[in-house]
Amino acid sequence: MKAAIAGILVGALMAGMIVACGPIEDHRKPEKHNEILQLWMQIREFKSNMHLRLEPSAQALIAARQGTASDQRHRVCPDNHDVKPVCYDTCNLADDICDNAEQICKIASELPKDDTFAQSKCDDAKASCREGKQRCCDCGKDPQ
Repeated sequence: MKAAIAGILVGALMAGMIVACGPIEDHRKPEKHNEILQLWMQIREFKSNMHLRLEPSAQALIAARQGTASDQRHRVCPDNHDVKPVCYDTCNLADDICDNAEQICKIASELPKDDTFAQSKCDDAKASCREGKQRCCDCGKDPQ
C-alpha cells in the first residue's frame, strides 16, 4: 500500500514537472524574438553605414537559404582575399553583420521550425552577411 501511494506521488510529481516545463519554453519565445530583433536592427544599422540597401536582394536571400550563416561568411571572397587598409571599416562591418547573423540563426534554431519570424530573420541575416562580405571583397578593386 505504501509502495502504491509512493508510486502515485512520484508519478504525480513527474507529471507536474513535465507540465511545468512545457510552458516555460513558451514564455521564453518573446524573449528570444526580442534578442533576434535587436541583433537584426544592428545589422540594419551596419548595412546603412556600409551604404547597402537595408533589405537584402532576392538573389542574396536565395543564396543564403542554401547554407548556414557561417557558410555565407566564407564562400563569398576568394581564399587569398587581401583586405586593403582603405577597406578595413567596410570589412569589419561585414564581419559584425556575419557575427549577428550567426547569433540570430543560433537563437532561431532553438525555436520551433514553424516559427516564421525567427526563420525569416535568420534567412535575412544570412543574406545580409553575404551582401556585406561581397562589399568587402569588392572594396578597393579597380573599376573595370
